[in-house]
This record gives sequence, C-alpha cells and structure tokens, in this order.
Amino acid sequence: MPRSDVPWWREAVIYQVYPRSFADADGNGIGDLPGARSRLAYLRRLGVDAVWLSPFYPSPQADAGYDVSDYRDVDPLFGTLADFDGLVHDAHALEIKVIVDIVPNHTSSAHEWFQAALAAAPGSPERARYLFRDGRGAGGGEPPNDWRSNFGGPAWTHVVEAGGQPGQWYLHLFDASQPDLDWTNAAVVEEFEAILRFWLDRGVDGFRIDVAHGLAKDPEMPNLGGRFAARGPATSGHPHWDQDAVHDVYRGWRRVIDEYPGERAFVGEIWLHTTEQVARYLRPGELHTAFNFHFLLATWSADSLREAIDSSIAAMAGVGAPATWVLSNHDVVRHVSRYGDGDVALGRQRARAATLMMLALPGSAYIYQGEELGLPEVLDLPDELREDPAFRRTQGKDGRRDGCRVPLPWSGGAPPFGFGPGADTWLPQPPAWAALTAEAEEVDPSSTWSMYHAALAVRRAHPALGDGTLAWIEGTPAGVLAFRRDPGFACVLNTTANEIDVPADIEGHLLVASDPAGSATTVPANAAVWVTTPLLP
Repeated sequence: MPRSDVPWWREAVIYQVYPRSFADADGNGIGDLPGARSRLAYLRRLGVDAVWLSPFYPSPQADAGYDVSDYRDVDPLFGTLADFDGLVHDAHALEIKVIVDIVPNHTSSAHEWFQAALAAAPGSPERARYLFRDGRGAGGGEPPNDWRSNFGGPAWTHVVEAGGQPGQWYLHLFDASQPDLDWTNAAVVEEFEAILRFWLDRGVDGFRIDVAHGLAKDPEMPNLGGRFAARGPATSGHPHWDQDAVHDVYRGWRRVIDEYPGERAFVGEIWLHTTEQVARYLRPGELHTAFNFHFLLATWSADSLREAIDSSIAAMAGVGAPATWVLSNHDVVRHVSRYGDGDVALGRQRARAATLMMLALPGSAYIYQGEELGLPEVLDLPDELREDPAFRRTQGKDGRRDGCRVPLPWSGGAPPFGFGPGADTWLPQPPAWAALTAEAEEVDPSSTWSMYHAALAVRRAHPALGDGTLAWIEGTPAGVLAFRRDPGFACVLNTTANEIDVPADIEGHLLVASDPAGSATTVPANAAVWVTTPLLP
C-alpha cells in the first residue's frame, strides 16, 4: 500500500481516462462518465492509485473538449454533474484519487465571455479578457504578427465588427475556435481561481493543467522571424511559451489548493526543451509535478533512456519535486507503435520492457488507457472520420492524434468489443483487437494486462518502490541498463537483440518479467526483469 508518510502524488500510478473512448453507458458510441464509473472496479483490479479524466465539460467538441464553453458543468454528451459526483464517490470508496483537466490557456469561441467580446467594441472590458489586437498594414488587414497556430496556419483570426466592417484580430495558439485568454487581466485570474474551488469543493484530488507553459505572452508580441521551431518542446526566450509571468499564476493557484485538506495536487503539461526549464514550475509554492515529456520522447536505446532518466531526476531533485514518468497519452503515437518501427510484435515487446522499467523508477507514473492491453496505434483510420482539428488545418499533413483515441476493446470477438450497448463506436475499432480485449487479457497470465497487474501489485507492496532514489549498476554491456533501489530491489533492461545475463552481483529471485522467458539470471532480447534478494521482503 502507498506509504502514509509520503504525499500520494509523489509516487502514485495514475491512469488517464479519455472519456469519449473509455466506456459507453448509453449506447451512442461515445464514452461517458457513467461508462467510466462502471469500469472503476476494473481499474482497482489493475492496481492504479488515481484516475485522470480528460475534459468532460460543455463544449462544441471542436478539439475533443479542449475547447471549453462552461467550466462548471458536464457536457450532456458525457452525462451530468450528478454522474460526476457519483464517479468521485465510487472512486474514493475504492481508494482511487480523481484528477480532472483544467484548460486555462484558452476557452471555446462559444464561451459566453468570447461571445460578449465579439459583440463589444475594441478596448472594452469584454475584449480585455482575451488577446484582441489591431492588425497591421493598410486598414489593419494583416495579422498583428507572424505567430503560428500549433494546429497549423496563422495564430490570428480577423473579426467582423458589429457594424459589419473588418475589425480587430484575436490570438489562438491552437484552433480558431480556441481564443487565448489574457492572463494579465484580473477578471481572468479571479475566474479560474473560482473554477478551481468549484471542483475542489466537489472532491477532486487534483488538476492536470493543459498547456501550462503557455498562459503568459510577451506583451510586445514580437515576430518569431524564424527564430524558433514551429513545433516541439519550446526553447528559452520564446515570446508565447514559458514566459516568467506564468509563475505568478501558479503561485496564486497553489495558495488556493493549499486551503483544502487531503494533499490535493497539480500536474502541469509543460512542453519545454530542457528538464531544468520544467523544474522551475515545481519550485516550492508553485506546481507539485509536471509530465516528463523528455522521457516520453526518448528513443529505444539505453543511452537515450538513461540520459532522460538522469536529467529528469537531477532537475527535479534541485527543486524538491518528484520525477514523473509517462510513455503514452492522448496526443502522441502509442509506444507499442513508436518502438516497433512498423513491427507491432516487436513494438509490444519493447513497450512492455519500457513500462516495467518505468514503473521501477522513483516518483510517480502515468498509464494511458489501453496501454495495459498492449494496444498499438490505429494507423488506417479513414480521413473522413478523423476529428483532430490539426488534420483539417494542415490538409492532412499533421493532426493524426485520433489513432491513439480509438475506443477501448472490453470483451467479445468483434467490434464494438463491449465498449457499450450500441453497435458502433465514434471511431472504428480494428477487428484484430479481438485478441486484446480486457476480458481476454485478464485471464491470460502471459498478457500485457497481466504484466501490468503483477508489476503494480509489487510496486504497491515492495518498500523499495515509489518515491525515493536509485543507484545505477555500472559496467553492464552496451544496450543494457540496470539499477538498484533500496531495500533489496533491482531492475535490468535489455534493449539489444540478444539475451543477456543479469549482473552477477544481483543475487536474488524473479519478481516480474516483461517476457515470459525472463528469469532471475537472464533477460531476453528487448525485455526487462525485476529481481529482489530472498532475504528481504
């Protein structure tokens, strides 16, 4: 069980539920909160400590709910506030914490604030909540600067004023239906602190902060001028990422969350170039944790993985925060496919090994729904069914996040695989997933689910795992990583194509292996093992 002397968020295993693709209770082919609530017992059997719910708020769904029109309710697509309250109640009864998404960088264009801004005049209080600016050039017909949307195309949209004439431009670092808020505005600050309290009062245990590094913008709004990469982790000096003023926001949020009992916590989605940049958000009095994208982006190589681990642990230790570990989420290609180079079987071997290593590292870990089943990315979705807004804005050159969002297979031999009582799902499931249903894998001792289940059980019981430190075992062959955790635990990862011996100074017995052929003395190719000495529990 988690240790009572360590805050839960320092070592929890947190399972991401993408509501529309997790479980469907009403038969419309789209997952919902009652469906998620009905599967909480499954998560308890798996052995996770917390669940993170991606957005379920009222929304036009232009970006799968990350375009929020009302931050204090549940979209009818997903249920009601009563359904949410019931889910929290049941989760807590099962000793599962609940984390919800908050989307503070932007609202939906359907939000009442933005509709009021469009109806108001330039310079009005209504427009001051967002980033409206006059255009450049003759008649203001050109965007205020050269900033680009993360979803492709310009980051500015020209509005037509109430009188019918062309008017100002508004900033949207994502889709045009997601206007950015102005966080220098006191009304914005006050509103979001009230939103935090609304959900804290309903019993949530924490918040995942969307685009946490993007709230503050350089007030001069200088042109990028080709100085920064259009995509990927942000580098220092970028005018709309990682501005110093964003830390004032989180210091205020920390004061709010600290008013509540139960060690409520934040985790930030912070895509920055270095772990040291990320660590600045976790200084005392700011956020508690941040996603470790440096680790997620590491390649399948011992050198790449070790560099990500070492730099993450060192940077977080410098501010007294725990490292977090994550391999997949709703925005990236599933790691079975990333690691496989087109070979799903090889990718699954490597994914299982990487997961076993991840769960042995000090700190907390995140599991994206379906990875415990070994699901690969769905790469052949018909273009007409894709919903990722970046797919439209880039004419299909980008925006293929739908492939990791396909509804989960629960049971049976054909789609919809028990996803819900209806015949269809909002994205089609591959028929080959018949062998990867939760029902099939829970009773198969060699399945990916069974490996996750075994590893999570050991992690909860073994005194060496969770928060703490590690010590590398040096002198291992090229392509092999091995480390100890006290008391009496060691993990060995083999990224090579050949079987290797467990280092001779690890005298113990096998706890868990990612490959059924693994043992306390040998590690198969693309596999990992956990071992412990027989003299210690």
